[in-house]
Amino acid sequence: MFYKFIRVIARGIVFLLNGHFDIVGKENLPDKPYIIVAPHRTWWEPIFFALVISPREATFMAKKELFKNPILRFILVHAHAFPVDRAHPGPSVIKTPVKALKKEDKVLIMFPSGTRYSEQLKGGASLIAKLSKAPLVPFVYQGPLKFSGLLKHQKITIGVGPEIDFDFKAKLDEQQTKQVNDDMEVAWQKIDQKINPEFKYIPPKKKY
Repeated sequence: MFYKFIRVIARGIVFLLNGHFDIVGKENLPDKPYIIVAPHRTWWEPIFFALVISPREATFMAKKELFKNPILRFILVHAHAFPVDRAHPGPSVIKTPVKALKKEDKVLIMFPSGTRYSEQLKGGASLIAKLSKAPLVPFVYQGPLKFSGLLKHQKITIGVGPEIDFDFKAKLDEQQTKQVNDDMEVAWQKIDQKINPEFKYIPPKKKY
């Protein structure tokens, strides 16, 4: 119930800050639990992705440091987020989303690179897909990369592509994981090109 309340509030805030956003490829959304895989470009992408898949509910990973603030922790927990220790990820990183997909009928929002400061993909998405039997659905965000851009009503488009080809019966090894990662990158490029042929994303440099 609280999740639905948060979603209504989020939709209102998004409209006030930026107005209406566009969705390309919404017909590609499955009618069963699935895993959203996307390149990580902003910290607010999960909000837009969650609005796109409404009325389905989403779950997503968030770095454990965000849960230290009691108010933010309350919001994150009720938004179905779960903490992840990026430096020392434990079994819950896999078990929690698999349970959400198989038993709670949720959609998992996942960024295979793990951070906005890297484009190197990890293998977690393939493993979670394998264990949950949930398809991988590519999403991309095109829009302002700075909060000031949101306030200026710069155009935002969320693109959705068809499911990534995944052999659930095959043994998940390094080769298959690499193939899935390669397929995700190709899918993101196709969606980006479909939305805007001139689009080019440059990852920000991490500030120390």
